[in-house]
Amino acid sequence: MDLLKNATRIEKVLYWTFVLTWVFYGVGALYIVGPVLGWLVFLAALIGLYLGPAAPDDLQMTGPVPISVWVWMVFIALMLIVLWVGHYNFDLGLALAIKSSVGWAKGWALLAIFLFIGAMLPIRRELLIRAQCVVGLQTLILLPLLIAAPLIGLPESIFVSPLKAVGGPGPEYFTVFLYTIDPASGAQRWQFYAPWSPFAGLLAVVMVLCALEEKVVFWKVCGLAAGIAMVLMTKSRMSLIGVVACGSAAWIIPWMARTYAWYIAASVSAIGVFIVETLMFQIQSLIDYFRGTRAGSSHVRDTLQRIAWERWWSEAQVFGHGTVEAGGPMTAYMPIGSHHTWYGLLFVKGATGFFALLVPVVYTLAEMTLFAISRVEGRLPFGLLLALIFFSLGENLEVQVYLFWPAMVLIGIGTRQWWGYQLYTVYHKQKSASR
Repeated sequence: MDLLKNATRIEKVLYWTFVLTWVFYGVGALYIVGPVLGWLVFLAALIGLYLGPAAPDDLQMTGPVPISVWVWMVFIALMLIVLWVGHYNFDLGLALAIKSSVGWAKGWALLAIFLFIGAMLPIRRELLIRAQCVVGLQTLILLPLLIAAPLIGLPESIFVSPLKAVGGPGPEYFTVFLYTIDPASGAQRWQFYAPWSPFAGLLAVVMVLCALEEKVVFWKVCGLAAGIAMVLMTKSRMSLIGVVACGSAAWIIPWMARTYAWYIAASVSAIGVFIVETLMFQIQSLIDYFRGTRAGSSHVRDTLQRIAWERWWSEAQVFGHGTVEAGGPMTAYMPIGSHHTWYGLLFVKGATGFFALLVPVVYTLAEMTLFAISRVEGRLPFGLLLALIFFSLGENLEVQVYLFWPAMVLIGIGTRQWWGYQLYTVYHKQKSASR
């Protein structure tokens, strides 16, 4: 491929690691590959930072560290300290503290690490966009098998990797699934190369957003077709909303920044005053419909969130409980502190951990919003960050970063481009003023 001809070693490592997603999934290695990739490339980047001009070309830093990257690094490191304090407060023991620290390294730490990699190393976003579309083509090729599997009586899962011995959140991370059966409705759902269907919905939204930026029509069609097929076959309510909301927002926000758009919005708002009651009724009906499509799942999520909130408020407001706790029949045996990034943070790491994620997310969202308004290159990182924020309301991002790491690298590239654009603008303003 033309994009690979002049690719650096780091670009090739990132590209082929993601392109081989289905291969790694087939041997149950995806949960291991993501963290290993992140930490190895991060350590290589630190070596390049130490060597400075003497470093190889692919380890040369692209410029000063953007403020948003510093914010992520500092606050994600703070999470580890908060984790230790929570373990100390509840006397959870050294062994569990070590295990949770390893979990931090495989989860929260990777958010900052992949952001750093994208911001500081000379990685082209076009290469990662193409990689998403190549995986899309592979997914389209496998679709007939996945669709036929339940029809011809093939089992739901076909393989549990012995790699599960290294440890992880659960055996589903090392299991190869063809499909699953929704216990509530009895309908088939597909999760592709993710441990469960809503998680695959997030990956589908990332693929669609990347495909929209692909320049070659063939690859664009592959990415869009595969992404939309994944959204529909996962039957994830969040992905149905997310693919429309995040995709359209990334294209609308530059238009909304123009003056005449505000006049139109004001006119629409004035008209909306007269129809607000009907509009609110329709919105509530739509919300009820989506919740009703999988009422059992919604009930479990609501129960988990309520318990997490009540126990955080009454037991561990500042530093949390240090770890998730096993649930009972009321939560379908789902752990307390799971299924929601923000409620989970409150329960496990308290208000301190909650703000340790909120601050970098809000700061980066502000930057990417301005970037999307200023330049067309900002649409993708803005849309991706919006998707992660949206899915954080129903998923736990900590245990999913090993698969959506390309989105974090692309957001990192966006912070670099925005930072570089800002420095370029300031330089030229100073140069013009000195004339």
